[in-house]
Amino acid sequence: MDSRTGLPVVGMVGGGQLARMTHQSAIALGQSLRVLALAPDDGAALVAADVQYGDHTDLAALRTFAKGCDVVTFDHEHVPNKHIRTLAAEGVKLFPPADALLHAQDKRAMRERLGELGAPNPAWRPVAEPADLVAFGDEAGWPVVLKAASGGYDGRGVWLVDDAAQAAELAATLLAGGTRLIVEERVPLRRELAVQVARSPFGQVAAYPVVETVQRDGICVEVLAPAPGLSEELALGAQQLAIDLATALGVVGLLAVELFEVADPAAPGGSRVVVNELAMRPHNSGHWTIEGARTSQFEQHLRAVLDYPMGDTSLAAPVVVMANVLGGEPGGMSIDERLHHLFAAEPGAKVHLYGKQVRPGRKIGHVTVLGDDLDDVRTRAARAARWLREGRQ
Repeated sequence: MDSRTGLPVVGMVGGGQLARMTHQSAIALGQSLRVLALAPDDGAALVAADVQYGDHTDLAALRTFAKGCDVVTFDHEHVPNKHIRTLAAEGVKLFPPADALLHAQDKRAMRERLGELGAPNPAWRPVAEPADLVAFGDEAGWPVVLKAASGGYDGRGVWLVDDAAQAAELAATLLAGGTRLIVEERVPLRRELAVQVARSPFGQVAAYPVVETVQRDGICVEVLAPAPGLSEELALGAQQLAIDLATALGVVGLLAVELFEVADPAAPGGSRVVVNELAMRPHNSGHWTIEGARTSQFEQHLRAVLDYPMGDTSLAAPVVVMANVLGGEPGGMSIDERLHHLFAAEPGAKVHLYGKQVRPGRKIGHVTVLGDDLDDVRTRAARAARWLREGRQ
């Protein structure tokens, strides 16, 4: 407990943009989030007052960081699960707990548990040797999707495998390097969706509207809220799925369920959803909630881990579009000059920059636009993101 404020201390392991934006929400709740960062130039370390430095894989650093924290949470999934279990056994309160977080850290464990729960999985199989991958492709049909069981994000650790020859060579190389693998069918994808739900230790849950996420080169470039053209039946089903998974897995905090909407002539409306991946933290698919929902995902995550009642998740406007800002080529206008032009052209755009060094293709921020017409709002958001990336409309 912070003796100055009388409020609990929340520690967040990881100093990236998720911790940076969680810190902004913590300020409104009277707190200054304690952050474990790797370096002083991490996004959250640039703005938070209570920062410690250490490696999230170092148990001693985690122990030191946790001292004085009422609860510890995470802005990524890369803290070794065994360290979380050790700290919990020593009396540290960590959310989400290790048993839940495992299913966001290990895709094989996730697929196995989803199958046990009867949740919608694509066809899949663990890959212990190249022959397993070849046999699956021959049965399910090529191409197939090969995934690293742990460690992948933003398209990393995912390979589209076209045929048996490529499969044998790629699997042999990856397995020899110590990469644990699973393979999944390539589903008849219509689009990608996501739904977020927050759950408190008390068991209260709150679900956000289902959104459409637009990917390019394995990176989310745009989020449309609510997902356009999605039937009420499918939307409610996706929200209930997320609630059921959060409850069954024992999640505390935010759970983001990434979904594939797949064509299925036998399903009502001709489509259904299957689970792609899980994340147990604030998530890129929920950045729109800062301006676009009554309660942002970052405040909601704090409410959940502190066991506060959940906030209102309803939309603040009929249409919300978030566009990620990716780093462009060096040169041209300074970012300050680009902001001048952007705000003159689009005063309604809300800009969030993460304090990152600019590299081509790297997520350095996002913009959010609200309105009534999807096409108009989408165009405005894309134009704003392009200005920040390229210095032009």
